[in-house]
Amino acid sequence: MVTSTMTSACMTSITITSLSFPRYRSRCYSPVQNKIHFPRRFFSKLNIDAEDEVQTRVWNWRGYSIRYQHSGNNGPALLLVHGFGANSDHWRNNISVLAQSHRVYAIDLIGYGYSDKPNPRQIRDHSFYTFETWASQLNEFCLDVIKDEAFFLCNSIGGVVGLKAAVVAPHICRGIILLNISLRMLHIKKQPWYGKPFIRSFQRLLRDTALGKFFYKTVATKESVRNILCQCYHDTSKVTDELVQIILGPGLEPGAAEVFLEFICYSGGPLPEELLPQVKCPVLIAWGDKDPWEPIEIGRNYENFDSVEDFIVLPNVGHCPQDEAPHLVNPLVESFVARHAESSPSTSIVN
Repeated sequence: MVTSTMTSACMTSITITSLSFPRYRSRCYSPVQNKIHFPRRFFSKLNIDAEDEVQTRVWNWRGYSIRYQHSGNNGPALLLVHGFGANSDHWRNNISVLAQSHRVYAIDLIGYGYSDKPNPRQIRDHSFYTFETWASQLNEFCLDVIKDEAFFLCNSIGGVVGLKAAVVAPHICRGIILLNISLRMLHIKKQPWYGKPFIRSFQRLLRDTALGKFFYKTVATKESVRNILCQCYHDTSKVTDELVQIILGPGLEPGAAEVFLEFICYSGGPLPEELLPQVKCPVLIAWGDKDPWEPIEIGRNYENFDSVEDFIVLPNVGHCPQDEAPHLVNPLVESFVARHAESSPSTSIVN
């Protein structure tokens, strides 16, 4: 958190864009730069060099403003992909550490964080918020912004996005680390035949009536967000006021409710077990064994796919290992990337 009372003594600057502030989001095609000063002791506490700055920028994608964060100028490229309801700030404990030896990019998927949230009803496209859309976003980001192949580091639903992107454009993704990938247990294919009509009716009720907006209002509060996070974080001491605000802030923006309802009514699309056999790059799966939403007992089945080189159990960790246990996740990422960067040097994907 940044306060307005910081003194100017012994300070160094970090360049960020106006998208760091929830009250203002630009539709400009190039980022508007602002300066915020942090005392050097801020970095010393994190064991990070003050020169390893994290920049927040805007990418114009198909006419929409997409917020992303970037740090690091050397090494292989890493693209960090958040889960449902989260954003690139959920990688706050990973970006600067990984940037010491990588070029790190963390993106807000369209509809989330401080990226634009187009209303699917207004654009007459009820299939806008799909894994196909987000996969295209990742691949085009690699082409337009990173201008290189990249390793994908994904959490939860972001794992399905990463897998789909790797299947669609195998020449772009060099490898994928999946952290508690979503099992998609509410997928229509995983429901009994007699329950499918009820599910579709309930989804229409949420999406097409005032009930959905009422439901969202009960969820988009500090108390509700904190309770949800305390479910999925095994170490509840990590559920701080800062974390609650990171998740809740973008959810209070215009359009967030429509995106939320659209996605919870999306029970189609690909399943991880359908994508893993098609992936050509190496895959590492790491799983917090205390995840109440994605049981590790089911997730272990994914280690049987040929593309999965290892399945690592993260003890006493919940659904979001990157934030709850970065001391376990960051070394795994560094080791995986180093191993495969050496065995398959990057080749430019830019003409």
